[in-house]
Amino acid sequence: MIPADVPDEPPLTYADSFDIPVLFRNGPAKKPRRQWRTAKHKAWAGSDGFPAADGWYAPTTTWREIIKAATEVGRDVTPHLQNQPRYAHGELVARVSPLYAYLGAHPVEPRHPVPGAKGRRLTWNPVYAHGTERSAKNAAGYRLGMTMTEWACRSLLGLGQTEHLELGGPIPALLNTFKDPKKKLPDLWGRHEAEELYWLIEAKGGDVGLGTLRKGWAQLAAGSNVLGAYAHRTVLVGASVRPGDDLFLTIDHDLHPGQPPLTPAGSDTDDETAGPGNLEDHLGDSDDALIGAARAQMLAYLALRSAPASQLRTVPVPADRASRHRRSGLTTPLEDDGLTLAMRADARGAATGAEQHTLRAGIRSMGLDDFLSCRIPGTEVHLGMSRRLFAACERLHEEDLAIARRTPGLRAEDQPAAELELSDEAQEEQRLTQRRIFREQQEEARPRLRPLLRDAYERGGASDWSDLLRRPQEPELDLEGDEGLLEAATPETYLAVSRHDLPPARA
Repeated sequence: MIPADVPDEPPLTYADSFDIPVLFRNGPAKKPRRQWRTAKHKAWAGSDGFPAADGWYAPTTTWREIIKAATEVGRDVTPHLQNQPRYAHGELVARVSPLYAYLGAHPVEPRHPVPGAKGRRLTWNPVYAHGTERSAKNAAGYRLGMTMTEWACRSLLGLGQTEHLELGGPIPALLNTFKDPKKKLPDLWGRHEAEELYWLIEAKGGDVGLGTLRKGWAQLAAGSNVLGAYAHRTVLVGASVRPGDDLFLTIDHDLHPGQPPLTPAGSDTDDETAGPGNLEDHLGDSDDALIGAARAQMLAYLALRSAPASQLRTVPVPADRASRHRRSGLTTPLEDDGLTLAMRADARGAATGAEQHTLRAGIRSMGLDDFLSCRIPGTEVHLGMSRRLFAACERLHEEDLAIARRTPGLRAEDQPAAELELSDEAQEEQRLTQRRIFREQQEEARPRLRPLLRDAYERGGASDWSDLLRRPQEPELDLEGDEGLLEAATPETYLAVSRHDLPPARA
């Protein structure tokens, strides 16, 4: 039973900012003894790579930034959703619900305050501390580890899109070695453009001790042996938290000099791939960045594509993408964005009595675009995207459907009846093989996809939502907004969370 002195209070309404203590060091060590409170932390000045010196830092982030990381990290399940896009909602719920269920926030007074810190940190809530069984705690720790690793690598350190290593690593000639099921390899890999390095990344979460970190370091060493002579960085992120303590990260890292990264498999050598942090900052000049961004947003696309018309709306954001390029983190909060607020106010002033079609044309002439959005059922998370990215995702989805139809063995109905009685482990290996086949087919199609997605992306910008959605009516244009939502945007995507369902401030 939760102790009686734990107050039964509703979540409070506040801006969704938290401080995340982060310790950089050159290898696994014992868990620091409450140094996330007592050590003198450095202020985080922003980085497109690792800071110049190891030690404690105290960056501030938003719940929106954490939720964005949660929705985009992990294995790509979209090959299994080609004919059932509605189940994309279920996967998104699975990625964010453990965070909402078990994380809370509490006020903190560190011994050495950092200028600009919010004085609020994340922790496990009383439900996790007093009422959650071990298997559920393990699952929550896994999701926390993957989410905070994605947040640290991408939002904090400027890594490009991460990929699950189970589908093969960055070097085509080494794919089979990376896919060896007998090797215990790290979770993720990515390419850091500013550092000009591959990153191999292992995520750990929960009450992370030295034994767990050593296992992760061994997984990274195995991956490093596979990469061999290519320059890379190994990164071990431990997202550690116990009830009543602050969530903090240890980032153990090692640099391995060697040959420079190869041009991505199948990419055009004249096509400059994306720079630090966000593929979307480079969609205008990189076809491979466009393919990567469309793949990264495929779950959100499937959720939008399959949502009932009554659940869809469009929200106005400035059409100038440069206003949302990466400054700190991947997303730009909109409640403090003066340009967005001013343009929305002007649009509302001009909207009196106007029909939706006229209104849409009017806001576009004012320099606003409207992004399609819907709430993910079962959550208080709203996801959305621009016309251009939606159109590119639509074209990519059509190509993926074609791969599934022409590749024997990818569909469940293609499996012999006897194989349906396989053990859980054998079935997982079978599904992994299917995902690998699918990814190989996708990469083989890359040269042909470039002009197709580029054409769809350009045409999408001038299309009506009714045409893109293949529905007779346009979704409602929401100029009034919802004061209960905290909104954020990237150059081509939209994310909002409910103010009233953030982790409570006393956990």
